[in-house]
Amino acid sequence: MNRVMVTGVGMVPFATPSKSEPYDVMAGGAIRAALADAGIEFSQVQQAYAGYVYGDSTSGQKALYGVGRTGIPVINVNNNCSTGSSALWLARQAVASGAADCVLALGFEQMQRGALADKWEDRPSPFVDFMAVAHQVQGESEAPFAAQLFGGAGAEYAEKHGTAPETFARIAVKARRHAAHNPYAVFRDPVSAEEVLASPTIYGPLTRLQCCPPTCGAAAAVITSEEFARKHGLRTDVAIAAQALTTDTPVSFESGMPALVGYDMAKAAADQVYAAAGVDPRDIRVVELHDCFTANELLSYEALGLTDEGTAEKFVMDGDNTYGGRVVTNPSGGLLSKGHPLGATGLAQCAELTWQLRGQAEARQVEDATLALQHNIGLGGAAVVTLYEKVS
Repeated sequence: MNRVMVTGVGMVPFATPSKSEPYDVMAGGAIRAALADAGIEFSQVQQAYAGYVYGDSTSGQKALYGVGRTGIPVINVNNNCSTGSSALWLARQAVASGAADCVLALGFEQMQRGALADKWEDRPSPFVDFMAVAHQVQGESEAPFAAQLFGGAGAEYAEKHGTAPETFARIAVKARRHAAHNPYAVFRDPVSAEEVLASPTIYGPLTRLQCCPPTCGAAAAVITSEEFARKHGLRTDVAIAAQALTTDTPVSFESGMPALVGYDMAKAAADQVYAAAGVDPRDIRVVELHDCFTANELLSYEALGLTDEGTAEKFVMDGDNTYGGRVVTNPSGGLLSKGHPLGATGLAQCAELTWQLRGQAEARQVEDATLALQHNIGLGGAAVVTLYEKVS
């Protein structure tokens, strides 16, 4: 298997739907930024994987054709909120296997205002089984379906472990504090725990300021073999040490609300990555994880092995999830504050962690970061966990 390098990354500032450019314009900006960062021309790219959730078929071609029409394979990818990381997984797999030496992973999303909802009403929803379990466990609600699932998972965890509402709120406060230093983030103004808790209740422990907003944006990464990078004089300072993509098993539907929203998928992916890389999660100093809701960030601390089961509240209250603590989670501001353009999220996480390992994160820089972990999850479901390493 070829060693896989992240040779270039790029993204555009995320925006709310009312302020967004069209998806192809955003995608073009991200692609050009990644190519420039890598120091290559588009003509050197051999394959492209384009991730998006909301758009017509072959939107990936439309996004890429504005940069160049070179006749390469273009694969459109949709895996819900883990779409960008799924495109990255495919790009890494192509390079690792030797099928290609230089591949582009692209993610973009032009979202509409309002909560996520099914787009097709004349066919079975992929979330039918998920909502059937949720309704059986916690009854029916008029709240958005994602909030019911993740809010319900947070409520179940809080009931089991006695977690205070302020603990969830502090995660949102941290997200804003980190995003203040990120020029790509949508929400950069600080909030207090009191303001978070006073915002309208959505479901369970979740208030409005604990839910990620609909966002538009694009991000991209150039993935190459180490041999290709050295041959062309490109940088070889960040490598993908291990990566795993998992989907649901029967456990997801049999073990309560946290399992239903992907706890076990994420844990399985993380365990595979740690085993493949020979890494202890306690050695990781920076993580970009999937905080679509504060509840999911709390659950993910434990699923990823950053803290022991049942100790997430102490982890938050001790400040071990931020600068000065044990591991900085979501230095970008995460989905809660940077924004969550579904197709772009995974590649935005990749960009942030690449900058962290290079020492290019400016005011967000995490000291002594040599390993970086990425966690991206999509209901339906798919979890992608990626471990990056700094190459000396």
